[in-house]
Amino acid sequence: MAEGQAGEEGAGSLVRGTLDYLARSLVQHAEDVAVTAVQGERALVLQLRVNPEDMGRVIGKQGHTARALRQVVKAAAAKAGVHATVEIVE
Repeated sequence: MAEGQAGEEGAGSLVRGTLDYLARSLVQHAEDVAVTAVQGERALVLQLRVNPEDMGRVIGKQGHTARALRQVVKAAAAKAGVHATVEIVE
């Protein structure tokens, strides 16, 4: 594995951990939170899965919480030197 790729994986892990921490802080069923990282063509795609009862907490009224999660993850990714997006998966 090339040195640049190893750095990207470490950065991706940091961004993934940030999303995991934030999501677990929001939900009631923290044990059901799962964040999967998938490398897309242009960016790292973080798929967030939560208990169906917690979907409202993660999305928030009019999507405000989901938007805030995406902004924080985008900022963490930029600091880590990668591009990342968040998908909330049912």
